[in-house]
Parts: sequence; structure tokens; C-alpha cells
Amino acid sequence: MTTFPIAKINLGLNVVEKRQDGYHNLQTVFYPVPLKDALEIQVMDPAFPSAYDCDLKVTNISIEGDEQGNLVVRAYQLLKQEFPTLPRIHAHLWKGIPTQAGMGGGSSDCAYMMTLLNQMFDLGLTTGELTARAARLGADCPFFILSCPCYAEGIGEKLRPIDLSLSGYHIAVVRPDIPVSTKEAFTHIHPHYPAQNCLETVMQPVDTWRETLVNDFEESVFAIHPEIGAVKQQLYDMGAAYAAMSGSGSALFGLFREKPDSLSQAFPNMFTFSSIL
Repeated sequence: MTTFPIAKINLGLNVVEKRQDGYHNLQTVFYPVPLKDALEIQVMDPAFPSAYDCDLKVTNISIEGDEQGNLVVRAYQLLKQEFPTLPRIHAHLWKGIPTQAGMGGGSSDCAYMMTLLNQMFDLGLTTGELTARAARLGADCPFFILSCPCYAEGIGEKLRPIDLSLSGYHIAVVRPDIPVSTKEAFTHIHPHYPAQNCLETVMQPVDTWRETLVNDFEESVFAIHPEIGAVKQQLYDMGAAYAAMSGSGSALFGLFREKPDSLSQAFPNMFTFSSIL
């Protein structure tokens, strides 16, 4: 059985306060984007000589670290603890969503793995039960159980679906070949509440977002990597109604009323993607 984990963008991202546990509380709007991975699972033959219950193979885009530490495997292991009868499986993850991009690819793979296991093996978990379990593996993971526009608070796990549609807009995604770690992105962040909540802002016309819808990570990331900030400006120069960095970067996106021309030529040697929303 195969599923197709999607990516997300952040429409506004405000770091509002530091928590006692060392994490930060955020305010953001998650919006799903049709940039996808592909995840296929098959039941493993009982005679197959694997040392792992979930034998994962990742292709197309390499991922740092041991594949057994991947969120796909961790999602399987979490459910295996609760449902010991889950059979051993082969998992093939084809990566189309760039890594360290702020687009939630790993979190999406995790959530879609849970949903796929639930469906394929009739585990009987509700959406709420899947969301609660996904939150144990990552702050962004619960969003991908829902995969619909959501306002998020806390560390990103407190979700409220919202009535927001960007249907008809074209999205352009550009990911410079510059990885940005979460730790690096938090450099020089000064938590504060914005003058206007991002949820209020996104309910206004997209053309008004440029001056009011802010990703707080941009200031510190652009200071360290000005070439990332230059991509945002170039998206505006190409006619974007709104452009921003997604999450903690380094991917940037632009929303266009018309399909942008020749992204790959405008941004050579960078990952590019475009689609109508």
C-alpha cells in the first residue's frame, strides 16, 4: 500500500515566549502544499532475514543518520508497542520534499506512516487518537494527521482547523543549497507577541500580507545567510503577491496570481517546485 506525504508552509510564524522546559511557544498558520514524498509499505515475508521489524529504504534524496532513527521507523515502533501483532514490514520512502527546508517533510512521513498502518492493519485509531500519538514524535507531526489549514499554538501541536483557501494561487518553492538547523534558526530570536495575530492577518487579502505577515526566523537566518534573503526578494521581483521563508528555513515560497516562469532558470543549482493550489 502506498501513500503520499505532503509538505506544509507557514503563513506567519511568531515566537511569542520561551517556556520553562526550554522550548518556545509559537503562533503560526500551517497550510498544506502539494509537494510530496511517496511511502510504500509491504508485509515482510516471515523468512526474510532482517534484523529490523521495519526495514526502511530511503531513495531520491539522501537523509543524514541511520535509517532506523528515521521518523517513519519511530512511528512504526510506537504503534508496535501498543499493537504487538503488527507484522514486520518493508518500507520504501521516496523523498520529494527537500530536507532541512522548514516544510515538515520528516514530520509528514511520520504522520502518514501512522495513518497508513492504521488503515492497512485495521488498528481502529480515531483521528484524535492518531494526533495524540503523533505529538509524541514531533511538534509538527499532528498537523499532518489532519493535513488541512490549521492555526497552531504551543510548540506547534495545539491545532485548530480554519476556513482558509488559497485555491487559484500558484505557489513557487525555492530551497537554496544551504541547510539551516533549528538551533541556528533560534540564534538571536527575541520572543514577543506580534501587534496582530497571524490568524487575523491571513483572513485578510493576500496582497495585504507583505507588510503584516512575519516569520520571526527570517531576521536571524537572513543575517547569517543573506543569500537566503536574496531569494525572497527575487520572488517578489518576479511578481509574487506574498513571499516568505517557511518554518525555520531554508526553503522560501512565493504566492503568485499567475504561474511564474522558468523557476529553474531563475534559481540555478537550487531545488525548485511550482504548482497551483
